[in-house]
Amino acid sequence: MILSELLKGVTYKELKGCADIEISGLTYDSRSVSEGCCFFAVAGTVVDGHNFIGKAVEGGAKAVICQHIPAEVAACDATFVVVEDTNIAMGVIASNFYGNPSQELKVVGVTGTNGKTTIATLLYDLVQSMGYKAGLISTVIYKVGAKEIVSTHTTPDVIRLNAMMRDMVNEGCEYCFMECSSHAIVQQRIYGLRFVGGLFTNITHEHLDYHKTFAEYIRAKKSFFDSLPKSAFALVNADDRNGEVMLQNTKASRYTLSLQRMADFRAKVIEMMVEGMELRIDNKEVWVQFLGRFNAYNLLTVYGAAVLLGFDKEEVLAHLSMLRPVSGRFETVLAKDGTTAIVDFAHTPDALENIINTIDELRTDGQRLLVVCGCGGDRDKSKRPVMGGMAAKRADVAIFTSDNPRTEDPEQILREMEEGVEAGDRYLKITDRHEAIKTAVMLAEPRDIILLAGKGHEDYQIIGTEKLPFNDKSIVKEWFEKFGR
Repeated sequence: MILSELLKGVTYKELKGCADIEISGLTYDSRSVSEGCCFFAVAGTVVDGHNFIGKAVEGGAKAVICQHIPAEVAACDATFVVVEDTNIAMGVIASNFYGNPSQELKVVGVTGTNGKTTIATLLYDLVQSMGYKAGLISTVIYKVGAKEIVSTHTTPDVIRLNAMMRDMVNEGCEYCFMECSSHAIVQQRIYGLRFVGGLFTNITHEHLDYHKTFAEYIRAKKSFFDSLPKSAFALVNADDRNGEVMLQNTKASRYTLSLQRMADFRAKVIEMMVEGMELRIDNKEVWVQFLGRFNAYNLLTVYGAAVLLGFDKEEVLAHLSMLRPVSGRFETVLAKDGTTAIVDFAHTPDALENIINTIDELRTDGQRLLVVCGCGGDRDKSKRPVMGGMAAKRADVAIFTSDNPRTEDPEQILREMEEGVEAGDRYLKITDRHEAIKTAVMLAEPRDIILLAGKGHEDYQIIGTEKLPFNDKSIVKEWFEKFGR
């Protein structure tokens, strides 16, 4: 496309050079610059893209979108467009470059601390099962119709988002369900996309390493709803005290869901068994293959969103009963002697508590609970003693171990988890996660329950800057077999 066409809708301070040039592609990474592309100099939290403008131009960039023109590159043979915020400009330009694909899809964004992946994935599964093509952008995987793409971020950058959405349109997709992380919202990674709906799950303790304060974290989530157009719907969990906060300034049509009070969409857990639970949703009973009140909220959100998208209520409930849990979310591995391992992504205090509460509802007399958990390195440190204390208090045996330590000392992370432990609580510290899972299997007696929390679907472990193969589900299966369980 011609640069002047790409700049439609972009407010810029200065244009230095010629706007009548053809642009072959878009990138914000100087390492992926190609001949004739447009380079976005993004002032990131770690690296400032303005320092790589020279390299980008040398690599073939014909246009540079930046917030200022560094003196050392002012004479470069490229067109410079100076804007207030490169990320915002990138959102508009990426949408223009790919023909505004979000306007040809019904895009629904899911935000909140817990439940985003489950809700987005189940909405995708529901719509697909009802005979419609859809796209999915989630922590676990990206999908364009039936085609699967490896997920790199909960919410990818806006260039990749638009590229995938164009692929979705070309594949005949009508819907796109995507997680909107707080990082992505603040960094304008979803800027320029048109949403027909926004869903709010809950807000609990998470990401304070990035947002610094809980108020800023809430504000990040709320800004997504503030940006929704009048034509969209906003559906929030009214049982979370921040649900109403999300709706305060939105122009979208407002709807609520609840398990505890009057709301537009209501549900109640009638019965819970190992195989699933019976729910009453809007006075209709439905059996689902999920467990826990947290999943009752997730399924109610899916139901409400589907109804607001125009699907028939009865048909939605029928398909809801056929849905299966998402990979790494309360996923069970059964040993021959009756020992059960539960693999779950729970990596926040609230999520861990929800999982333990659900297990407690299912446990019978004599069944012990062993919890293996850790906390990620280079992430919010304040939740570590909370999670450590909760695991040690609620489990019969808690084993603190590594999650993804990244560049932090894993033993220091465990010491910080240990700070939340009270006198009398039983716990072990085993830094090596493989050894921790082995120990849990050794300590478990027949019919005991082992909860492996924190990694869920992940098939890797990040130690230092290295991404090593690692999967909780595969490892616990291995040790069940080796010990003849």
